[in-house]
This record gives sequence, structure tokens and C-alpha cells, in this order.
Amino acid sequence: MVVAVDCKGIPIVQPEYTKLPAGLPQGPKTNRKQMATVAAVFTREPWIRTPEQVVASLFRIDTKTGTATPPPPRPEHKRVWASLLKGKAAVIDEVLLEVQRRNPDGRKTLVALTDGERALQILVGNKLKVPLILDLLHVLEKVWKAAHVFHPEGSPDAEVYARLMCLRILEGNVGQVIKGLRQTVTKRKLIGTKRKTLLQVAGYFQRNSDRMRYDEYLAQGLPIATASVEGACKNLIKDRMERSGMRWTRSMAEAIVKLRALYLSCDFDAYWTFHVTQDQQRLYPHGRWVVS
Repeated sequence: MVVAVDCKGIPIVQPEYTKLPAGLPQGPKTNRKQMATVAAVFTREPWIRTPEQVVASLFRIDTKTGTATPPPPRPEHKRVWASLLKGKAAVIDEVLLEVQRRNPDGRKTLVALTDGERALQILVGNKLKVPLILDLLHVLEKVWKAAHVFHPEGSPDAEVYARLMCLRILEGNVGQVIKGLRQTVTKRKLIGTKRKTLLQVAGYFQRNSDRMRYDEYLAQGLPIATASVEGACKNLIKDRMERSGMRWTRSMAEAIVKLRALYLSCDFDAYWTFHVTQDQQRLYPHGRWVVS
């Protein structure tokens, strides 16, 4: 069973008004975003791969083996949560209840995938108490930053650099990659932006090295990327909440993302039946209305 957690910003119109100097127009604060916590729980069959296969799929390398690569197993029984107002802890508490409901005897293998946000990692680790895996897509962002220090964006040399670093990381050589980045800064006597970028990438890998044992994860068939929750962020938040000119109040945005989460979890029909029943009981309580 897989738990994936991420955050996504929603453009919010603040109800407060900005206090500007006299003579300047007063109005609501706009063009601000508030982070919504998005989580997904699903079950997936193990998918054992090699680092070379992952790199080939990421960088679209034609292996020319003559054999078709089997498709990845699809997530099953996926359920999605999203909230602006509850906060990360409350959303993860709901996820924990769902995990306990699906795995009461503890027989299933549980893993959690997050991005590199330290506070989110600590919260998920403390509440779920399952192995944490750093999303490979966030690792790739850092890999490309390092590649563009030495090679122009879009160049073949930058892709070769990124591909080789990604392969070393997937093979379990994160420590060597960190050491190589720091030695490069020293030996080439880099200064300014280049030095800062490489040291930041090395520091990011160092902080997350315990969650970057990708060689072990791949051998066990575990997922290494939060594609499901990233897809949920896109379908649930971006495609609906960030259209051109849209601005939301907190309460309205909360209502919409909850309905979208129910829809993506295939629970909308059951919820709507419950909603209509509750609304009828509220409007026409038993004993107050008599038809004669």
C-alpha cells in the first residue's frame, strides 16, 4: 500500500483589506496563494525494475532490445484527500485511519512518498511510522540544476550529465554523488551562483540520503515517484482552481477541493445521496410536517 502526500498552491483573495497610505485605492489583497495539502492512498502490485530501465524511461532512451517493456501496474482502490483549512496534520490523520482500515492485520507492505519538505517528512514519518521515500521527480529537479551549472539548457551535454548522475543515484551511490559535487566546487574553485547551486544540491541530497535508497526500492518493486498524487494535484487543484482570472475565498476553495476529492475517489454518487438525505431532514424534520 502506498501513501503519497504533497502540497499545491491555490490563488486566494484575502478577506482583509490592505492598509495603504491616504489617497491610494484600498482593496482586498489579491494574487496570493495558500497551500492545499493533497494526499492519496492506493494499492499497487510490486514492479521490479533496474536503474537502467528507469533511466531509459525518464530520458526516453531507445534500448533496442526487441522486447516490449511490460506496462506498470495500475494503482487500485485509490482515494484522495485535499484541504486548505484542516492543515497537514489533520489530513494525514484521515489518511492514517484509511490505512488502518485497509490493513488491520498489518500484512501489507506500507510506504510513503513525499517531496523534500522537511516539516512534511517529519509529520508523515511520526504519524504513519512507515518507510519514507523521496520522490524521484524532485531529485531530478536538483540533478538538472547541477547539469545546467556546466552546460547550457537543452544541450546534449546537459542531458548526458543529468543521465549519468541520475543513474548513479538510482544505483545507490548517493554518497559518491554528494562527494563529487563538493569536490568539484573545491577543485574548480567555483564562486558565486555556480558554487551556491552545487552546494545546495549536495546539501539537499545529504539531508535526504536516508530516503534515497533507490536500488533497494527498485529491487523490492516499490514505487519511487509520486505520480499518482502529482496527477491528483493537477486534476484536483490546477485544472479546476487555477484557470485564467480565478480567485477564491478560503471557504469556497475548501468546498470545491473536497467535492473534487470525492469525485476522484469515486465516492461522489454515494456522498450526494447522503447529502440529499441530510438536506431533506434539515428542511423537513420528522414530526414537524404533516400532510392531511
